[in-house]
Amino acid sequence: MASHNGRGDILIGIDAGTSVIKAVAFDLGGRQVAEAAVKNRYRTGDDGSATQSMAETWEDCAEALRHLGEKLEGLAARTAAIAVTGQGDGTWLADGDHRPVGDAWLWLDARAAPTVDRLEKEAGARARFEATGTGLNTCQQGAQMAHIAATRPELLANAAVALHCKDWLYLNLTGARATDPSEASFTFGNFRNRAYDDAVIETLGLRDFRHLLPEIVDGTKTTHPLSPEAAKQTGLLAGTPVSLGFVDMVMTALGAGVYTGDAGTACSTIGSTGVHMRAVHASQVRLNDDNTGYVIALPVPGMVTQVQTNMAATLNIDWVLEVGRGLLADMGVEVSHRDLVAKIDDWLSRARPGALLYHPYISEAGERGPFINADARAGFIGLSAGHRYPDLVRAVVEGLAMAARDCYAEMGEMPGELRLTGGAARSRGLRGVLSATIGAPVRVSAREEAGAAGAAMMAAVAIGVYPDMERCIGEWVTPLLGEAERPDPAMAALYQRRYPTYAAARHALEPIWNAMAKDRRAERDGAAEAAADGRTTK
Repeated sequence: MASHNGRGDILIGIDAGTSVIKAVAFDLGGRQVAEAAVKNRYRTGDDGSATQSMAETWEDCAEALRHLGEKLEGLAARTAAIAVTGQGDGTWLADGDHRPVGDAWLWLDARAAPTVDRLEKEAGARARFEATGTGLNTCQQGAQMAHIAATRPELLANAAVALHCKDWLYLNLTGARATDPSEASFTFGNFRNRAYDDAVIETLGLRDFRHLLPEIVDGTKTTHPLSPEAAKQTGLLAGTPVSLGFVDMVMTALGAGVYTGDAGTACSTIGSTGVHMRAVHASQVRLNDDNTGYVIALPVPGMVTQVQTNMAATLNIDWVLEVGRGLLADMGVEVSHRDLVAKIDDWLSRARPGALLYHPYISEAGERGPFINADARAGFIGLSAGHRYPDLVRAVVEGLAMAARDCYAEMGEMPGELRLTGGAARSRGLRGVLSATIGAPVRVSAREEAGAAGAAMMAAVAIGVYPDMERCIGEWVTPLLGEAERPDPAMAALYQRRYPTYAAARHALEPIWNAMAKDRRAERDGAAEAAADGRTTK
């Protein structure tokens, strides 16, 4: 570890998730010393909307930093630098006075689906994918801005800058309008040079809104000082260097070990969504024929992560547990979600492996990896009268693992080793199912807050604590990786046989999903017409 020019001995990493904002303090060698969290709220609508108050999100971030100061004495004077990452995709519009232009559209928002369908049928779709390395979907700012331009043009007319979540927080922390190379290049640019690409912007129909895209800043090289206004709100010192992290997916993977120089290694984050990625040089990226997945820059020269993401991972587990909790509540038995989570490994052990197929597309936004279909929905195949609740739980967990394999298959060969992060990685049973399905040993990092750590690592390099990211990884990441857990051979052989059936069923179900979605839209339109008629007659 090198010395740095500042006086502080603490680095703060901010990780602004969809439902929780965390502020985490690390010492300069990467040891986590304190953490504070504030719940973040979002709203959904019947029209597929998923929005978040921009003002509340900043207030929650400032509150988390104040709480961190309450837990760590002298934090303001001890802080050498701050770094911020956050939920990816989405559209956070601010005006010329840096005030919100309405609520943010989140990555969960599905309203842009018709615009995605239109853009993907146009001539520039493949060229856009080859530049960004990223399939267009309803989550992304490019698709959302194109849809806003067609349906709510006043929002863009009132905006001075289009940001992502972490960029919005960075604006409030520093007053600087900026975004990072990862989100800029996979949305509007080229992953090879990490810059905006005017041809990509043209294919999205956003040439007239090019001025809304902020400067691209690499947080390992450039920082901005904490503003006096932000200092008052957070309790930290004005002038403290602030680093803009990359998108949360790669920050989490970086902190969990996706890039340690080991060839064939991959990293899966099993959280609300499933994020499956492998670190490769930009020249080694393999783009598929289906225009799906992401290529997201790492804060390491020339290196990117090739990514496939599931819209829903543990959201499926939450659903099956909530079904059980609801039934118990109807019988007068109250149990907590935590109680049910503690039973998962037991239920897994009581169910026969591979007895059912489950496709884990529980999200209202459908699926985005390794295929894009906003109408995709979850379902069980193979149920019989002899199956019980543990069989459903095991099928859901196996479905998550099959979806992970589906994603890695789209990127090439299966990983030689899988690093896991996310809350579900604490389940030994789930780790065993993932290991057997992928056919590779798994390792779990002891790092508690990988996303915040990844951001803080960027700040550590930016202020000179380390000369480069490789040196920082050597101290912050590699020593925290646990022992390799090898797959059970019999279970691995079973899942190897089951996977082609899982994939074939997924393809066969697509027309069923589409037909059901058509019926839902017809019912919704009918209800809207009936409501309008009722207002008219009154």
